[in-house]
Amino acid sequence: MAGIEKRMSIHAALMMITTVLLAATVSMADDPVIPSDKSAVDKWFQDNVKPLADRKSSLDPDLVKAEDGDPKIVKVMANGGDFKKISEAIDSIPASNTKRVIIYVGGGVYNEKITIPKNKPFVTLMGDSKNMPNLTFNGDSAKYGTLYSATLSVESDYFVGVNLNIINSSPRPDGKKEGAQALALKLSGNKAALYNCQMFGFQDTLCDDQGNHFIKDSYVEGTVDFIFGSGKSLYLNTHINVLGDSGMTVITANAREGDEDKGYSFVHCSITGTGSGTFLGRAWRAAPKVTFAYTEMGEVVKPEGWTDNNHPEYDKSVSFGEYKNTGPGSSMSKRVSFTKELSDADAKPFISLGFIDGSKWLLPPPTPKV
Repeated sequence: MAGIEKRMSIHAALMMITTVLLAATVSMADDPVIPSDKSAVDKWFQDNVKPLADRKSSLDPDLVKAEDGDPKIVKVMANGGDFKKISEAIDSIPASNTKRVIIYVGGGVYNEKITIPKNKPFVTLMGDSKNMPNLTFNGDSAKYGTLYSATLSVESDYFVGVNLNIINSSPRPDGKKEGAQALALKLSGNKAALYNCQMFGFQDTLCDDQGNHFIKDSYVEGTVDFIFGSGKSLYLNTHINVLGDSGMTVITANAREGDEDKGYSFVHCSITGTGSGTFLGRAWRAAPKVTFAYTEMGEVVKPEGWTDNNHPEYDKSVSFGEYKNTGPGSSMSKRVSFTKELSDADAKPFISLGFIDGSKWLLPPPTPKV
């Protein structure tokens, strides 16, 4: 009996090892690593984020159901179309929507406050790359509260934004007026993607609020904390522009408090702007997680790089990482002590689709006939 039990024990151990190895293989296959060569990024994306027809077995079942078949297309145009306002088009979508709806927005200016509610998933807002629509509104914290001041608020899951200019036209904060924070975009839904979208504001431009998000080939402009919130997001080939020259400027204010699965990763991005005193991020909360990899950093970036926001007790809990960045603002020689220069192994989780579980839900931007 002892011999049988020993053989069974060995067999069980081998089965366990095999299971672990298979799981690791699957995980590695689902986590394609972004190449270090920026010119190879678009091909990498095409190779790893294939259309629905090639990936039905590996994507979220709800997403497969929503994307299968032709999407419903609704046109919004200032002159003509199905609707003249984006909000009217969103209102036309039934609650608990289960199929992809593409709202095609013609060129022009749409001065309205837009919300895609939580009960309307699978919505795409799409403009023409050669004549991008301008979604604009002047809401601010004084009138609406910071989190409700956004020109575009996305509360639902599986949102896609393509070829959009999203603008908060409120005036630049002067440091005197209360409630001058003003959001251009708030992303609160899970599994959202932005392609070729530009976000313009000053303080708090992009509230990367909650959920997994993917932002590619886009542009974000602002002054203080202009990418902030509790999301877990991968920014790829995105241009970050700082409007400096008056007071402290900060790019990120990630709201992670402890060991939650949150954070921002910027890969193959570029940082430009005016002034020379911009922090890459600050410890707005106790344990922010932000990484910059393969990013071109201009002189606008402060040599210290990061700030603990006058909370030295946060120095041990922050996760501020840098990996193979370039440009005059990327020098590590004067970085604060709580910056971590990442090794190849350290950086790998931040430079792959696995950071946002992207292989399970991310699709290429749509190309509908409109």
